Amino acid sequence: MADAEDIKDQAQETPKRSKLPLVLGLVLALAGGGGGFYAAFAGLLPFGMPQAGAGADAASAPVADFSDVVFVPVEPLVISLAEGGQTRHLRFRAELEVGQAHESQVTQIMPRVVDVLNTYLRALSIADLEESTALIRLRAQMLRRVQIVAGEGQINDLLIMEFVLN
Repeated sequence: MADAEDIKDQAQETPKRSKLPLVLGLVLALAGGGGGFYAAFAGLLPFGMPQAGAGADAASAPVADFSDVVFVPVEPLVISLAEGGQTRHLRFRAELEVGQAHESQVTQIMPRVVDVLNTYLRALSIADLEESTALIRLRAQMLRRVQIVAGEGQINDLLIMEFVLN
């Protein structure tokens, strides 16, 4: 019985802890969250939702003029890829975005364009083609090579129309 009385006495001696710090922390967290939301919503921060006037300016901005753009088709390519005794084929078709003033010049050098694309694609391994970001990287590489062949300012973009690995 003496042990039970000692435990009871010790329980009575420990003072109750105040809940004031917990409540104060909760209030300050809510106030900080609300203030942060308001600052982002009102556009006071460099990130967050755009201001109401910004959307109207973007909607009234002039649309880019594509009347000068011509698409020159690149001859379809079938590339044989052999790796580890396994042969697979890549079917590739693209178009080049050029200005009307450069259409005849780009059409005239099309054999060089096909050659540089064929050479680049044959140098790739199957693993290079199967990566999830492969198409983005390959497109950038091919565009740069075609722009070098055609000369400065001739080709604006390379559009991949077909990219099938069998």
